[in-house]
Amino acid sequence: MAQTRTQIAELLERHGIAPIQRLGQHFLADANITRKIVDVAGVSADSKVVEIGAGTGTLTRALAATGARVVAYEIDKGLRPVLAEVTQDCGVELRFQDVTDVDFGAALDGDGWTMVANLPYNVGTPLLLDALQHAPNIVEFTVMVQREVGARLTAAVSDDLYGLPSVIAGIYADARIAFTVPPQVFYPPPRVESAVVVLRRKDAPDLSTRAVELARAGFGQRRKMLRGSLSEVLEAPTTTLERAGFSPRARAEDLDPEDWLRLAESA
Repeated sequence: MAQTRTQIAELLERHGIAPIQRLGQHFLADANITRKIVDVAGVSADSKVVEIGAGTGTLTRALAATGARVVAYEIDKGLRPVLAEVTQDCGVELRFQDVTDVDFGAALDGDGWTMVANLPYNVGTPLLLDALQHAPNIVEFTVMVQREVGARLTAAVSDDLYGLPSVIAGIYADARIAFTVPPQVFYPPPRVESAVVVLRRKDAPDLSTRAVELARAGFGQRRKMLRGSLSEVLEAPTTTLERAGFSPRARAEDLDPEDWLRLAESA
């Protein structure tokens, strides 16, 4: 059963715990949203799920209730007694670690993992982008992020929020926003709306790493034309751009993920 805001407040108070702002702790407190996340993720008894930021365990319990194997990470060791109470008899493997130090490719055995998480706001974007690039054993992601982050991940080349996260997501996955989430379903409520984003991994070309390197340089100086912003990562940027079919006067936001891959082929 999902926890309500009142239940979470009482649970934390009983254990002498308060949400830690610097960790981006906003605990999910809505049964309908919790159920919807599990449904959208398609979690079943055959699933292997990694959760980031177990918090007070409401999503953790819902995932475990499907019969899936669940490995849940939580950085805040102060929540250990809370999670021990909430997940007892659920068969969940709790790992109290800083996920920014975790190599998911090595830490999760075998293939076919799904990440389902209410990602902490302060580390969500870099963690997700790193897992897309370096943890091929995670094949699907259903994650809650700030609504603007979700828009960046799914932005097209013509969108104002299009940038490096859009390129990385586009190279490594098919991404979509499943639904948006209002602040009041969290305890404590954040100041912004959230969105649940689904990313399904696709086969990334061999030159994906090089394409991301080029895109990172381009967006690092996005006001410059590509002939200037790529000068430190290409020996002859003008020649390379023209060979790939791009104007040296183009800017980073003019190239979609497939364009960056094509540029990498010519580099």
